Amino acid sequence: MNLSTIGLIIYWLLLTTVFLRVVFKRRSVSSSLAWMLIIVFLPILGVVLYFLFGEVQLGKRRAERAQALRDPFIQNLSSHLLEQKGQKPTSTAAKAVYSIMQEHMGRGSIGYNDLQVFSDPDEIFDAWLADIRCAQKNIRACFYIWHDQGRVAEVAQALIEAAERGVKIEILVDHAGSWSFFMFSKQLAEMRAAGIEFVAALPVSLWRNIFRRIDLRMHRKLLIVDNKVGYSGSMNMADPRFFNSKRKVGPWIDMMMRFEGAAAFGVSKVFSWDWEVETGERRFPVMEREIELLPTTQWMTMVPSGPDLGTDVITQVMLTSIYRAEKCITVATPYFVPSESLLLALCHAAERGVEVIILLPKKCDSKLAGWASKSFYSDILRAGAEIRHFNKGLLHTKALVIDEQIAIVGSVNLDVRSFQLNFELSFALYNENSCGKIIRLLNQYSKDSEPVTYEAWEKRGRLSRLYERLTFFVSPLL
Repeated sequence: MNLSTIGLIIYWLLLTTVFLRVVFKRRSVSSSLAWMLIIVFLPILGVVLYFLFGEVQLGKRRAERAQALRDPFIQNLSSHLLEQKGQKPTSTAAKAVYSIMQEHMGRGSIGYNDLQVFSDPDEIFDAWLADIRCAQKNIRACFYIWHDQGRVAEVAQALIEAAERGVKIEILVDHAGSWSFFMFSKQLAEMRAAGIEFVAALPVSLWRNIFRRIDLRMHRKLLIVDNKVGYSGSMNMADPRFFNSKRKVGPWIDMMMRFEGAAAFGVSKVFSWDWEVETGERRFPVMEREIELLPTTQWMTMVPSGPDLGTDVITQVMLTSIYRAEKCITVATPYFVPSESLLLALCHAAERGVEVIILLPKKCDSKLAGWASKSFYSDILRAGAEIRHFNKGLLHTKALVIDEQIAIVGSVNLDVRSFQLNFELSFALYNENSCGKIIRLLNQYSKDSEPVTYEAWEKRGRLSRLYERLTFFVSPLL
């Protein structure tokens, strides 16, 4: 038997093995078919891509830490909130979300006070800086992107000054999302020199990625001050006047929430989870008695999600909410690449008479994601839903409002990546005043958008249709 024959046998054995693994691995049918197509048409490259991106492998060490952390996490969270009797919401969708998180986290709701919703980047930076400068004990932050230009330099300097006066500071930033910052930024060295613990989450390297999926990402955006003031939403630590300015999509349009009380402690707990999974160090926060006894009239449901939880919580939350809608659904997302189940849920809602409005940016910073989003337009429009293109920048806010009674906001895009691969953080707001703030923001986005009609959409060119179909086949993998 000559070498070419041996090589051919090895080639077919490898191809068959990977193909069978795709078939027998439990996943969505659309995802399995997409991988089969890639392996059939690009055999060698397809096999390599499958080993890198095909299966959700967190890595043995992280998976073990996450498994061991679940019970202590729930027990510690519950033990600090004994004085808070969580209030169950009244609307149908909100009650379902409450029940899901009560089952998964042992806590269906958590109290908060003084919710503020910021949509202007300067207001967000001003608020961040004011709270950082007032910090007395600790600051915790987690972002997907840390871009060191513009007003981010002010934040870094405020953090350095806080560290110098004795404030303990812990920061997690996604390695792939901020690779240039970790490689080249002097700002990072200055913060570390001041005693700030700055850790790269899910670091990318050839050796590490042999044993875990290469594109798992830390996508949460949060900032906690003294475990009693919390921020979360869609904005990265990046000044939109400087970040990605060359891509010609306009400024990134984001939203951040600021809240006080037990909810901020809850977000700090989520940070502790991420810190321990990444570093192996357990650093559960301690709630001060004054926060625990603080009178609370407003309640939210906190929804952390990610591949380390062992269950697809965010998909349950989104589908449950959409299927319980009776009057209206409004969605804002920069990337619309839904799973088949989510697409059907939105179409079914529109077909049964629910007003469905989907707000998307007119220009997307990712051409592939942009074409993939457009491949779903015909189905959505045909079902009777409305798509509106935001034309004042890259709409990066992520929100879902159901019947004007519950608003789910945070870091989750309506795409498969956010639901299955990213570590995300969302919040279900069902207080009338809090929900109203999100509704007013989305209404403003809608006013700054133009509708996409079914008739006009069907007149697009053949080349556009070709791009859409090609990206549609791989959309379950994006």
